[in-house]
Amino acid sequence: MQYDAILKSLEATAVGKAIGESESLFPWIECVHVLAIVLVVGSIAIVDMRLIGWGSRDRSVTRLTRDVLPCTWVAFLFAACSGALLFVSKAVTYGHNFFFLGKMLLLVLAGTNMAVFHLLLSHDVEHWGATPDTTPLSARIAGAISLCLWICIVAFGRWIGFTLHPSLGSG
Repeated sequence: MQYDAILKSLEATAVGKAIGESESLFPWIECVHVLAIVLVVGSIAIVDMRLIGWGSRDRSVTRLTRDVLPCTWVAFLFAACSGALLFVSKAVTYGHNFFFLGKMLLLVLAGTNMAVFHLLLSHDVEHWGATPDTTPLSARIAGAISLCLWICIVAFGRWIGFTLHPSLGSG
């Protein structure tokens, strides 16, 4: 099946039509999406800034991630679900939008950075201690990359709304 045909079939689903034809569903779902993204990025930034050495210096990385990551994952679930609902309502439009596609690529890169950190770099995280100077350079770099990627994800997300035709809403 071709790309455009897949996008059109997503948009033609009952859910896609309901959201796309409703005056209030899209804005409500968008509000949930934005609030969830704020929680995702905010909680990730707390961990990233600790890795870099810019914040939460009085707590170990292990304790901080244990406290923050459950909130991150719940918020990410809400962001992904609400984002998927927004997407199906205008799949053809979003599927060809540079900033939407860029945001998706940046999300993959952020996920890859997180996987590399958790699988390769954090094996001895419990030994890093509570001081930033004991955090390895590779972990600091992973935190800086993550923070930059999430800032770009938010920026690309906002630009989606500014690059769509005014009659199509924002995203």
